[in-house]
Amino acid sequence: MRASPASGRPGGRIVRFAAVGGVNTLTFSACYLALHHLLPYFAAYTAAFVTSMTGSFFLHTYVTYRTRPTWTKFLLFPLTQVTNYGVQSAGLVALVGWCRLSTTVAPLVAALCALPFSYLLSRRILRPPTRAGRSTRTGSATPAGPPAQADPAPQPGPPTRTGPPPARSGKPA
Repeated sequence: MRASPASGRPGGRIVRFAAVGGVNTLTFSACYLALHHLLPYFAAYTAAFVTSMTGSFFLHTYVTYRTRPTWTKFLLFPLTQVTNYGVQSAGLVALVGWCRLSTTVAPLVAALCALPFSYLLSRRILRPPTRAGRSTRTGSATPAGPPAQADPAPQPGPPTRTGPPPARSGKPA
């Protein structure tokens, strides 16, 4: 699969993030509805949540951020869900209690408000900033030592001249 020209830009990444979120929502709903007939509702909910979160991790890793999954990223990824839940819950309470928004519409608005927080945290976990001495995206390594000096330190002794010698007059010095 070849990347589209917009795929490397943040706007393309945000579109992919939203698309993966949509797939994640459909995955959760399908798992929950299928398991609800076999398990008690809370067990079905939990299994669907874990399944969709695992799928979301791999989709965001490969599709949204185009990076490799690691165990560290996998173990940190649930923090995005906790953040999403916290922001959505606070938003829901504020929208219904303070803004008097309908309880039917408020969850959707709260979910939209939580998207930037979820995106920024998932980007931080799945695409951590590169450190000095590590490879960059293009594969070239950054130097690990101290920066090179632009001008060497002056050496003790007589000054050295550069350029042509001074013009001599006919008089002795």
